[in-house]
Amino acid sequence: MIRSLFAALALTFALALPAAAQAPKLPPNVDPQNAILMETTKGPVIFVLRPDIAPQHAERIKTLAREGFYNNVPFHRVIEGFMAQTGDGQFGNGTGGSRYPNLPAEFSKVPFTRGTVGMARASSPNSANSQFFITFGDASFLNGQYTVIGQVVSGMENVDKLKRGEPVSNPDKIISMKVAADVK
Repeated sequence: MIRSLFAALALTFALALPAAAQAPKLPPNVDPQNAILMETTKGPVIFVLRPDIAPQHAERIKTLAREGFYNNVPFHRVIEGFMAQTGDGQFGNGTGGSRYPNLPAEFSKVPFTRGTVGMARASSPNSANSQFFITFGDASFLNGQYTVIGQVVSGMENVDKLKRGEPVSNPDKIISMKVAADVK
């Protein structure tokens, strides 16, 4: 009797632990050093960075994630059929960046398709800093003009659920964003 009561209490306690305390399972063959775990108000999203095509941009995303820069940052611009933009940890409205200097463009031949993660920038190709976007579908008109930094490998259905707007009224947020290798 006591043993079964203890087992029931242990199970209840385990179920009550927050999901954030448990590291999510990465898809097979995903390098945890280049996987980004993003918990949003709509659910988890995992994307894999591409240091092979955008090494400076990939490093910037990892640096800022490790500093907690992206925690509680809104998806300030979400355009139906196009993309969801976030990463303004300075002002939250798309006008800010980080304390680091802007990055030079690292354009590649990798196309913008559903789930592609790209760096947002101003009119200058060398003005990307901290903001990024995730495409909802084909965005080939961006090819060669914006830096591709990664690809969503899990949770695209949660990106699809983000509130739309330009700007978004009462926007969804990144609750936390971490490099998978850092999560124990």
